[in-house]
Amino acid sequence: MKRAIFLAAIAVSAVACSSPQPATQATYNPPNQPQQAGVVGPAGYTGPAGPAGPQGPVGQTGAAGYGTTGPAGATGPSGPAGPQGATGAEGPSGAVVAGARGETGAAGPAGAQGAAGQTGAQGYSTSGPAGPTGPAGPVGAQGPTGQMGSKGATLVGPTGPVGSTGSAGSQGVSGPTGERGSVTAGGIGGTGRSGAQGVAGSTGPTGPQGAVGIVGQWTSYRTINFDYGRADLSESDKRTISEIAAYMAKNPSLQAGIDGFQDPNNQKLSDLRTGTVRDALIEAGVPSYKVQIGAFGDQRLSEDRRVEVLLSTGSGQSQSMMPQ
Repeated sequence: MKRAIFLAAIAVSAVACSSPQPATQATYNPPNQPQQAGVVGPAGYTGPAGPAGPQGPVGQTGAAGYGTTGPAGATGPSGPAGPQGATGAEGPSGAVVAGARGETGAAGPAGAQGAAGQTGAQGYSTSGPAGPTGPAGPVGAQGPTGQMGSKGATLVGPTGPVGSTGSAGSQGVSGPTGERGSVTAGGIGGTGRSGAQGVAGSTGPTGPQGAVGIVGQWTSYRTINFDYGRADLSESDKRTISEIAAYMAKNPSLQAGIDGFQDPNNQKLSDLRTGTVRDALIEAGVPSYKVQIGAFGDQRLSEDRRVEVLLSTGSGQSQSMMPQ
């Protein structure tokens, strides 16, 4: 209350200072002195404002009043739709220009590799049935075979001799056979139909046969090494026999000479080994009249358990020849 009175007094004082009276109407009456007409003294200075009084406590907020919402009004009818305007002409498509590809950023350093986890136990597996085989597509028409040029004079040179086979190591102990798991075989699907065979093209004419070369002397071609006390061929030696027969089939003018080591202490085993090589060559397709047994090579190079196969286009230079 005091603060309000104080503020009102300040406002009245400010109004009085801002609206001075005309000089002809203002009067100044000092205290205890008679009033004199026609003399007005200057206005005194306004004193400083007094300190503000303490603010009173804020009153309690009154309870909220009750509000009442009126009912919604009825919705008015929709107005009629106006006529649709004409569609404007479609503008030309804008040109699309692909921007240049940005530079590829540098690859970050590879992270450290984590430790590998332990392998889990293998689960049981069952083979599912095989699906049906799809039909084979039709075979396209075979194009015409080009003409074969004239064959020149050629002679395939013999392949160099194979090095001697080392002694076989001792057989290791066979491990126990594991228990056989159960297997369920699926049904085999039906075979699809074969496509139609294409029309074969015409075969070109064969060129004239060129002149055959000559191998005047017996030339070492391959060596068969037998195991100690054995006269049978190993799988590696059987492949060597097939290679000799294939080479002689490509060169029909060649003949084979079999030169075996003559062991005076076991001549029977030496003859068995040379006979085994001869029979294998004939079985591989070499005609028997092109296979001879004798001393065709250098006897100083003969070795135990060794049978040498030599090639020549004629009878060659033989020390002792025994046709079989």
